Amino acid sequence: MTPKIFGAIRARSILTANAVAGSLFATGSAFFATGSALAQEPIIGRPTPGGFTLPVSVTEIGHEIDFFHNMILLPIITVICLFVLALLVYIVVRFNDKANPVPSKTTHNSLLEVAWTVVPVLILMAIAFPSFRLLSNQLTIPDSDMTVKVTGNASWAWTYSYPKEEGGGFEFQSRILDQENLPAGKLRLLDVDNEAVVPVNKTIRVLVTADVVGIIHSFVVPAFGVRIDAVPGRMNETWFKAEREGVYYGQCSKLCGKDHAYMPIVFRVVSEEAYKAWLAEGQKKYAAIETPVRLAAAAEAN
Repeated sequence: MTPKIFGAIRARSILTANAVAGSLFATGSAFFATGSALAQEPIIGRPTPGGFTLPVSVTEIGHEIDFFHNMILLPIITVICLFVLALLVYIVVRFNDKANPVPSKTTHNSLLEVAWTVVPVLILMAIAFPSFRLLSNQLTIPDSDMTVKVTGNASWAWTYSYPKEEGGGFEFQSRILDQENLPAGKLRLLDVDNEAVVPVNKTIRVLVTADVVGIIHSFVVPAFGVRIDAVPGRMNETWFKAEREGVYYGQCSKLCGKDHAYMPIVFRVVSEEAYKAWLAEGQKKYAAIETPVRLAAAAEAN
């Protein structure tokens, strides 16, 4: 190869390397800039584009879940992964054919066998105690300010019932919006025609079930730290207390049939004054719908 050709190849290689490096730098800069922007203005209540962490929580249970995941589970699994990686590297270097031509014939090591039995037990105990506390807090329903009954329908929709004793006396179905004619500003596969509305800083008791002739659904709102099954013929309950106003999205997380992907959950958290106004509007809007709640109210009146 002549010096001239070698020089041309070398120059082209340098240009290619610089171009690749520049492209990677630009991509990295854009990635970190996006990450910085997301860190400064976190998206609340809905999925984050490119997100890989837990959603921002707005309830007491949600904060406990974040702490359990970020401060207990992640450090433990990180230490375990690094330890296993270091152990694998050590074995490859120390016990390869060149470094260890005569393999050991050791078949038992009592200390090692005790260690690999006791250490996992201790790790599980370290995980178990805080998880039991979290489960207890999730399942212990505090004194509530209001109750909402949620029913998973066999037609892949949610029905929300507001009891008459708390100013409601109506119920309505919530269905996914038509995806072919989605209004501007609405989220694909998440927004619905009728949102459930609750007041901010109020303890909401949620009764969750499913149609008797239906199938099992799962009622999940990540920002609330709520996940509970909707089972036909069974009434489960959970609770949340939203700390800030906003719109919060969830979805059914059970493989409940052909329209499983089209069963979103939307809660709008508003001020107490706005909630009272919505209740008054809801009584007029949904009064004409023949529902079990309305029929029960009519029977009581008679």
